[in-house]
Amino acid sequence: MVVTCSPHIRDNASTQSIMRDVLIALVPALIASVLVFGFSALLRVIVCVIFAVGSEYLFEKACGRPITISDYSAAVTGVLLAYNLPPELPLWMAAFGSIVAIVAVKQLFGGIGHNFANPAITARIVLLISFAGPMTTWVIPDTVSGATPLGLIAAGELEKLPPVTSMFLGTIGGCLGETSALALLLGFAYLLYRKVITWHIPVFFVGTVFVLTALVGYNPVYQVLAGGLLLGAIFMATDYSTSPLTVKGQIIYAIGCGFITFMIRIFGNYPEGVSFSILLMNIIAPHITNLTLNKPLGGVSK
Repeated sequence: MVVTCSPHIRDNASTQSIMRDVLIALVPALIASVLVFGFSALLRVIVCVIFAVGSEYLFEKACGRPITISDYSAAVTGVLLAYNLPPELPLWMAAFGSIVAIVAVKQLFGGIGHNFANPAITARIVLLISFAGPMTTWVIPDTVSGATPLGLIAAGELEKLPPVTSMFLGTIGGCLGETSALALLLGFAYLLYRKVITWHIPVFFVGTVFVLTALVGYNPVYQVLAGGLLLGAIFMATDYSTSPLTVKGQIIYAIGCGFITFMIRIFGNYPEGVSFSILLMNIIAPHITNLTLNKPLGGVSK
């Protein structure tokens, strides 16, 4: 008998391979955003990625830490942040958001695996609070500024809502990477196929919003397709570092995200609640993990 320390189950997955798969899964949403919003979408993604990767390199170089930009995690953060930005946001604001995400949220807490919250989500909230006007100015694909579907729902202007097919394909106003449900679902399918994530968090997150909004008389299909629900549930709530480790914990965490999103959307002054819900649940994710850990065989509760 060979006695060794855990972990006993190993595979060939690495941070680099996982982040590469996430980048591949994000490609359909990038293509959709460029088709809908034009070159400005690609430009903002490029700026966010350059400043995210550059910030990580310079900070680690200055602190004498190993350079980790080759694991692609900074690039993923840059893409996700860009997907959470309006298509006409000034480029310097996008760059500032990337610096906040990498330096303030990720590196100051020790780098990948040590951050308490999703860097892209936190940076988006910082930008929203700091630059509320530009962060809530939306451009419809015909270049006319207007309200997003969630804004129309909040204002009670239901007759102006676009058809469900437009929302599914993404030919509506909104943040760069959130408008096309089809593109996001393709990315979700790829991540499931590659076993990068499991279905628990996205399904329970979206399902909670669907059920609760239906119970209070709102159209749940619009609530799912509008805003950043699918983007957040698939790509950001599932972040390894900031979500619970146990399946039971992930379900509780996802339901909490869905409930907070529902409360903000329906009863709050701000029509979107995905970013705030994920950030709040990120903070208590370690406690959820501790409360849902299985007792080892033969273990004794203390």
